[in-house]
Amino acid sequence: MGCGDWHVDKIVKGDELAFRFFVDTYSKDLYYFVLGYVHTREVAEEVVSDVFLEVWNNRTCLGEIRQMKSWLLILARNKAISYLRKETPEVVSFDEIDDFYVPLVQSPDHNLISKEEIDEINWTIALLPPKCKEVFTLAKIEGLPYKEIAEMLDISVKTINIHIAKALNIIAGILCK
Repeated sequence: MGCGDWHVDKIVKGDELAFRFFVDTYSKDLYYFVLGYVHTREVAEEVVSDVFLEVWNNRTCLGEIRQMKSWLLILARNKAISYLRKETPEVVSFDEIDDFYVPLVQSPDHNLISKEEIDEINWTIALLPPKCKEVFTLAKIEGLPYKEIAEMLDISVKTINIHIAKALNIIAGILCK
């Protein structure tokens, strides 16, 4: 569910009801994404609130955003990393954040895949190297196009392909044992 242009137009004009709809549309995804960085529910909520506060304060620029969800994820990622740098100065980049949390994989065929199998998949994803895990999560769990991920993380689409292939090889190797 995306945020239609008419909502953006209303938000730009200061419509608080449209902004509430906007927040409701994106807050859950942003929350779980940020939780992957900060590992604490309260901090994740605070960071997401900061994201929406910044959006509201800069709402006049919203009409220029073409990929709203990607833009919000970039903003959330940057705020989460800024928080981590401030709270734990020894952490300076995503590569140094060891335990990126992956929201649970939910299967549309939940009757065909057992809870144990889903837990094993999630456990396997958690074992991936941090950057590989981040790329895999954005591509396969969040469903973002490779080009958007490449722009978001400032890496090439070829690098995205390499991370995805590596992740799938690791996952297949562990799950097929």
